[in-house]
Amino acid sequence: MNQTRTFLLFALLAVAYLLWMAWEKDYAPAPAPTAPVAAASANAPADRAVPGVDNAAAPAIASSAPASVAAAGQLITISNDVLRLTVDTRGGSVVRADLLAYPSEPVTDKHPGPPPVRLLDDTQGDYFVAQSGLVSAGSPAPDHRALFQSAQSRYELADGQTELKVDLTWQQGGITVTKSYTLKRAQYVVELDQRIDNAGATVWQGNAYEQLQRAPRTKETGWLQNMTDPAAASFFGAGWYSPEDHFQSLKFDDFGDEPLRGSFAGGWAAMLQHYFFAAWIPPAQQKASYSTDVVNAGGAHPTYLIRAVSPALTVAPGQSQTTGARLYVGPKLAGTLDSVAPGLALATNYGMFTIIAQPMHALLSWLEKVSGNWGVAIILLVLIIKALTWKLTAAQYGSSAKMRKLQPRVAALKERYGDDKQKMQMAMMELYKKEKVNPMTGCLPVLITIPIFYGLYEVLRESVELRQAPFFGWIHDLSAPDPFFVLPAVYTLVMLGQQYLMPATGMDPTQAKMMKFMPLIFAVLFAFFPAGLCLYYVVNGLVSLGQQWYITHKVDNAEVKAKA
Repeated sequence: MNQTRTFLLFALLAVAYLLWMAWEKDYAPAPAPTAPVAAASANAPADRAVPGVDNAAAPAIASSAPASVAAAGQLITISNDVLRLTVDTRGGSVVRADLLAYPSEPVTDKHPGPPPVRLLDDTQGDYFVAQSGLVSAGSPAPDHRALFQSAQSRYELADGQTELKVDLTWQQGGITVTKSYTLKRAQYVVELDQRIDNAGATVWQGNAYEQLQRAPRTKETGWLQNMTDPAAASFFGAGWYSPEDHFQSLKFDDFGDEPLRGSFAGGWAAMLQHYFFAAWIPPAQQKASYSTDVVNAGGAHPTYLIRAVSPALTVAPGQSQTTGARLYVGPKLAGTLDSVAPGLALATNYGMFTIIAQPMHALLSWLEKVSGNWGVAIILLVLIIKALTWKLTAAQYGSSAKMRKLQPRVAALKERYGDDKQKMQMAMMELYKKEKVNPMTGCLPVLITIPIFYGLYEVLRESVELRQAPFFGWIHDLSAPDPFFVLPAVYTLVMLGQQYLMPATGMDPTQAKMMKFMPLIFAVLFAFFPAGLCLYYVVNGLVSLGQQWYITHKVDNAEVKAKA
């Protein structure tokens, strides 16, 4: 295998990977339809027995509100310095969550104050809510449909305060439930407590639960957008973590075929999307029962649900008990998530390249702290990788330069042996042996750098830190395409330069045609790639081209001196 074929293999693998992701989005088989479930409202989950618990004590979580609580709920606002939550007193559910530090669009002179990213949203098209409640077989219990009361409609963390606690109350049949949300300064973690006070004459028994429910994407995307838009290509679905099986994910299309059913302690359940996610985190010592479900499957507006149910709770007359959980609503800040809960950093979901991508992200983050710019950090990361792989690529380009010198002799062998490929190959191997050229030298660097390439690709595509991060000059957002296509054009020229320096030894006409079209194909792809990815490719290509030119001339000069 010569250097040209090695480059061609690498390029084809890159294109194949992108095409595969696009195919998964457009043509993945749909799940087998399940029986439709009648739901009372868009945010009402289906009647389902609570998995993993005694259903005599924990009945089905109702899909409709009881008649006694048919009144409309009140929307209240709870804010700290990074989150603004909207809680519906109907169920005490978090129905909206605005991430105040993340504008929905880049800040410009024309748009100096764009609204923040809204992660949770109760509108039908973007439906995504965080619900919680209690269920009981024989005692009053407020599920996520019950009507709570709030003392006021707006709560905000004041200057000098470190935390804000908001109580919602519900009463029925001698049972009082206080649902409390606590927000702390500069944190995306929301603490939830549900306190049960039993002033009745009988024992209260039941379970607590937390669930995330969201609708699928409504915006249709084509294959080109899936291949070039990071948000379209990023994972969209449910994810969960257990200490035994670690991180697992489930696309919405697979909810009907591969539902989650399991009980474990120290886990969490999440809904994931590009850059941001929400996750319910039960107490680490609590063995919760986890499940997924499809609400209103087969209907006009299905939603997807992931739920965690607590072990049985018992509250004697005159006693009280508090059960809690934490809700993370925010960005995929990989460097801080594991401090919130074990394995939560895996929500970034780098896929099979996690083992490579995580240390790369850590290094890139450190370089950004040193340089103060994510674009400069990308350039420094490329230089570090190239320095570490210098010996390998030097051997690769040295072999390439020597093979380039042998092109006239290889052409003569082709003319001599014609269509006898066996004799041609034997003669070429003899020539390589005589001239001390190893064609396999060009393969090893590529085999080593391919995992690095894809690991870094995932980091640059998934890192929320690069979202709307400026570089210099005309590039104001490294997560968006180059507005003037300068970087794609530069990379196309780099590819043409690499082709010029690469030997065409042993290349058949089909390969030669493919090589000619490669710069054009990549120019089209890179026109839609985020500028951060293009910057990586351009810098990597320029450094590789300079290294290749240097080694090629070094080999040429050594040969001239040897003849002299």
